[in-house]
Amino acid sequence: MIKIENISYSVAGRTLVENATATIPTGHKVGLVGRNGTGKTTLFRVIRGELSLDTGAITVPKGARIGGIAQEVPGNEVSLLETVLACDTERAALLKESESATDGHRIAEIQTRLADIDAWSAEGRASSILKGLGFDIDKQSMPCSAFSGGWRMRVALAGVLFSQPDVLLLDEPTNYLDLEGAIWLETYLARYPHTVIIVSHDRGLLNRAVGGILHLEDKNLTFYQGNYDTFARTRAARLAVAESEAKKQEARRAHLQSYVDRFRAKADKAKQAQSRLKMIARMEPITRPQEAALRRFSFPNPEELQPPILRLDQASVGYGDRTVLRQLDLRIDQDDRIALLGQNGEGKSTLSKLIADRLSVMDGAIVRSSKLRIGYFAQHQVDELHLDETPLDHIRRARPDRTPAQLRAILGGFGIGVEQADTLVGSLSGGQKARLSLLLATLDAPHLLILDEPTNHLDIESREALVEALTDYSGAVILVSHDMHLLSMVADRLWLVKNGQVTPYPDDLEAYRAQLLSSENTKKQEASKPAPKPKRATRDEILALRAELRKCEERVEKLAAMQDKLAAKLADPALYEDEKIGELEVWNRKYAEVMEAIDRAETLWVTAQGALDKVLATG
Repeated sequence: MIKIENISYSVAGRTLVENATATIPTGHKVGLVGRNGTGKTTLFRVIRGELSLDTGAITVPKGARIGGIAQEVPGNEVSLLETVLACDTERAALLKESESATDGHRIAEIQTRLADIDAWSAEGRASSILKGLGFDIDKQSMPCSAFSGGWRMRVALAGVLFSQPDVLLLDEPTNYLDLEGAIWLETYLARYPHTVIIVSHDRGLLNRAVGGILHLEDKNLTFYQGNYDTFARTRAARLAVAESEAKKQEARRAHLQSYVDRFRAKADKAKQAQSRLKMIARMEPITRPQEAALRRFSFPNPEELQPPILRLDQASVGYGDRTVLRQLDLRIDQDDRIALLGQNGEGKSTLSKLIADRLSVMDGAIVRSSKLRIGYFAQHQVDELHLDETPLDHIRRARPDRTPAQLRAILGGFGIGVEQADTLVGSLSGGQKARLSLLLATLDAPHLLILDEPTNHLDIESREALVEALTDYSGAVILVSHDMHLLSMVADRLWLVKNGQVTPYPDDLEAYRAQLLSSENTKKQEASKPAPKPKRATRDEILALRAELRKCEERVEKLAAMQDKLAAKLADPALYEDEKIGELEVWNRKYAEVMEAIDRAETLWVTAQGALDKVLATG
């Protein structure tokens, strides 16, 4: 188990946690929750030993491996699959040692350990994880340099999942995933065999993947059994009790103070008044738990337009000569709440840009209402803010005719307070930047609001506030998000973007989730096999297949040499003397393990030869 005992830590002179104690049982899946800025990520750094505690101690099981995603993988020429395989450092070290080991006893030990860690199925497991995170077989053989930073973060996540540390620390792991990837991750973490601690504001993940919640609030840690919804109900009840007790104490204090105010000046009541003053001084204040004021959003409502506000007629869209979506026949009315489903790369963002008038149709037509105003928020827009300006500067540029008081009121409607209004954007948190971008996207009271992953960097309270704001908003909404809770609370229509088409999805989100999981389960057996190579017989692919075949041949040769050495050992008559029966059993077991390894290696060899033969035959 992980023991957290009376810990305190600070950053830049600000105390984040003070005298906090908690225990996380071994093998538990725990969600670490709390408002942005309370010190959750810093706690991870403390657990990893990157920061020192001011007081107290954190104890993890002796020898436990602690793993997490420190940064994205570098953009080098190593393939995704090999990058992930290299993350299991023990396997990589054993395989490297096996290439030069000459001592028969050590060779047998290496092979035994490789069998214990299931090293021969490693490629299949790594490929399965990459596939779950959105990389098909073709992409797995591509170099890391072919992918953007967000996709390389997925590779980093795949690597730490593959290495299976004893304590897995994940900080907002769904921020770089689509809905499909987030659903896959939920099921993977639920089956993970070791301890997991997840910092997340994704309510669906915290409900389906964890069995405990560690809450960081008021510089303290409190452990709750159960998922996030159970935690929320338990905490709400505790808050209600604390609020009731605080009100009772305030009433009692007010009553005593009233007596003092009335009779302090009267000689015959002075002693009683002094007595009540002492009672007031002795009363321990009952502090209301620090409850995040609902981080409000206030979207201005537009005037009503005649339906439809937008229509696509046999429209196609893409980039340059490449068509991404074709023959789209879609209609949007002002009261629509639409969620776009589909894997990354299928065209959800392309459709959003087309509707937002950031891409033009290649064929067909798009017809918009003449008075239509569209608000568009995408993840990259947060990075386009002017870092050397304040939120007040941004809003003043958009509303130059407004007074400073009016501008601050607009910012306040999005939870950007007086202090943040005058702070340089470069110094704001990710959540505050997201709020400013949302404000700018909705400032003109759009009839249609397009939100592409709006919840990244927003804490749970802010996400709930966003749900409330969208519920009250009278315009149309198009959502792209990995947050199933947001989609389920806001969307009443689902469009599936797949294979260049956009079609209505006839069922609900839970049915879509079940469909994805069912599809994943039917492919498990195939996904556990070594990743096949691309079909097109290019020169590079043929060279790669031949290199793989050589590796397989070398592996079989090494194992055959080990078999010969073990067979020679077993042929020694001295080994069969009565006093060496125990040693004989050990060598027999090692021989059996090497024989099993040979069977697996020969299977991989045959598979590699077949793949090369197939490519040469079709090339």
